[in-house]
Parts: sequence; structure tokens; C-alpha cells
Amino acid sequence: MARPLNIACLQIRPRPDFDAALDEALPMANAAVDAGAQMLFLPEYCGGLMTEGAAVAPPSAPEDTHPFLAAMRDFARARGVWVNLGSIAVDAPDGRILNRGIMLDDSGAICGRYDKINMFDIQLSETEVYRESARVSPGDRLVIHDTAHARIGHAICYDLRFPGLFRRLAQAGAEVLICPAAFTRKTGEAHWHVLNRARAIENTRFVVSAGATGAVPGGGECYGHSLIIGPWGEVLADGGAGPGVVSARIDLDAVAEAEARIPSLRAERCFVLDDGTTGSKSLGELSG
Repeated sequence: MARPLNIACLQIRPRPDFDAALDEALPMANAAVDAGAQMLFLPEYCGGLMTEGAAVAPPSAPEDTHPFLAAMRDFARARGVWVNLGSIAVDAPDGRILNRGIMLDDSGAICGRYDKINMFDIQLSETEVYRESARVSPGDRLVIHDTAHARIGHAICYDLRFPGLFRRLAQAGAEVLICPAAFTRKTGEAHWHVLNRARAIENTRFVVSAGATGAVPGGGECYGHSLIIGPWGEVLADGGAGPGVVSARIDLDAVAEAEARIPSLRAERCFVLDDGTTGSKSLGELSG
């Protein structure tokens, strides 16, 4: 028996403040629901994004008074639709911010939170350096959202390069793996499609990755190309480079079908690593 679900990614541009971010997101959200979407997915820092030198500088607020979050809760309630806020900047206790993803149910209630674990601290060239940890306090917990439609495992942007995180989510029962992002254009052109397809193929799961697109106020550029990928690795929708709604009708029963064909999640075996000198060691022994 099929389990169809109409989903849509909102491929929005980075905006410098809450009001501009809402002006960007809400018309797309309404258009997506009008077209039949039952669940919406927004990118990383959908509540606003700027940069200051090597650091991200998104507008932030406490969660309980966050203007973008409050408006999106009202939207979800008014339209009766589930909404995943890929992430917004929430004030953290240590003076930094949390890069926090939030799941809203169709009454506007918050039913899940994920704080990005892996920080984007890299140097792409002599002049292109990113230090997310300078402003962002990392999380330490994996999260699966139990929604009315599907079990959804949440990751954010740079997490995409850590396959073990996605493996754990899939093994814990996530049917859909999401990775909202503000991927840089340079890394996106090189790696975005292949990494998202790999996470789908190796875990036999849907992957839904809403991506911000276009110039970032303060410097930098986001790659766009929001993706909806099937559990066999097929690209069902690709948002390209411009802003807009990226939608697909998926069948959640395809997860069980793909896993039955390639049962790697169930067949994975424990192993030890032989270091060639003193015999075999477990990974735990090598790391500690």
C-alpha cells in the first residue's frame, strides 16, 4: 500500500534581518501549500543570514521571542501544514548562538529541535576562510522528528560530510534524512550533489536538502540546488540556482522496498582494525 506525501523545499535567498527573511519565505510557503504541499522544508539560517569576515553573523533572538519562529508558527497553524525550519539562529547561554533546526506541526506547535553538531571551520583558500565555531555553540544530540507523515532525521549543512551521523539516524528508524544548508557555491559545485546522493544510497532513505541560494549580505554566496532524492539515489527534484519552490510527491513505502533490495543497514557487521604492528585493535581501543 502506497504512502504518498507531497513535500516542498523553499529555496530562499539569505536575507539580513527577520523581516526581510519573512518577506522572502512566506510568499513561497503560501504558494507551496496552495499547490498541495503537506510538509515544507526551509534551508539553514532561513531566519536570516549575514557574514562578518570569517564568521557567520545571522540575526538571532531567544527562542521564546524569536520573530521569524513566531511568524512561521502562525503560518503553520493558519495553513494546517507541517513546517521544518532547517535552522534559525537562537541565542545560546554562552553568549554565542545555536544553529537550531525546528520542526513545527500543523497546529504551529514545536515538536522537535536539533542543534547543528559539526561546525564549518575550514579554509578554502588564502582569502576564503570560514569559522562557524567563532559564533556558534555546537550541539551534541542526534534528533529524529516523529511527524504525522514520516520519521525524519535532522542534520544541517556541514553535517553532510559525516556519514556516520546519517547512518545512526537511519538505523534508529528515520525514513527521511534532511540536510538543510547554506552551502558555499565553491563547495556546492564540487560536492553537493554527490554527497546528498551518497547519503541516500548508502542508507536506502529519502534525502531532502533545502538549500539557500545567492549572495550572502556581508560576503559569500550560497549554492542553491535544493534536492529531493529517492532511496535508490535518484534525483526527484533539483532547485537549480534561482529562488523558488522545489516540490515532489514521494512514496514512503519506497524506503522498505529499497532496504529489501540492499539490506546494508541490517547486514552491517562489527570489525576490528589491524594496525600491522601489535595485532588487531578495536576502533574503541585506537581512539582511547
